[in-house]
Amino acid sequence: MTEKFIRDALILWTTIDPIGTLAIFSALTAHMTATARRRTAIKATIYATVILFFSIVVGQLLLSAMGIRLISLQLAGGLILFLFGLKMIFGDMNKDARKVEDAGHDIAVFPLAVPSIATPGAIMAVILMTDNHVYSIPTQIGTTLIMLAIMLVTFLLMLAAGPIIRVIGNNGSAILVKVMGMILTALSIEFVMEALKISQWIGGDSITSAG
Repeated sequence: MTEKFIRDALILWTTIDPIGTLAIFSALTAHMTATARRRTAIKATIYATVILFFSIVVGQLLLSAMGIRLISLQLAGGLILFLFGLKMIFGDMNKDARKVEDAGHDIAVFPLAVPSIATPGAIMAVILMTDNHVYSIPTQIGTTLIMLAIMLVTFLLMLAAGPIIRVIGNNGSAILVKVMGMILTALSIEFVMEALKISQWIGGDSITSAG
């Protein structure tokens, strides 16, 4: 049990990526006041937590009912993450954030809650780590508490974005988001390649079984 919880914590830390979220949050909110930045951090954390909790409770049932395999979710998430990474590399995130706000959209929802915090990898991870056919209810509750703890850390790091922005400045924030864009793009390719690899393996196995 302890080993599983440690493994779950490491996987969730990697997929939610509080440090990467901090970098993205710093770039997107560099033009905001401290109050607006704190309000955005609160909303983004709440939205992402609701999405992940929903995935834990009904994610597996919903995907099964719709006939969607987890690898399909991983492939779609990887493609979305790839496009978002390219946007970070070649776009102006501060300018884009202002456009989003002017259009009446909330950056706390996109791109902060999804796909920055509740990443495709995190959604897939919580569904797999709380599989109703494999893990007991107490074990699933333990995994959920670990997820909530990491979300709390993510929120606290976002609250620390103000001092970080003052230290690195807008130029440093822009450089940081470009680097994070490259990392997210590479991660998204890994998601896609892994999904395709699993899909080919399943297909090959099916053909072998049929033969």
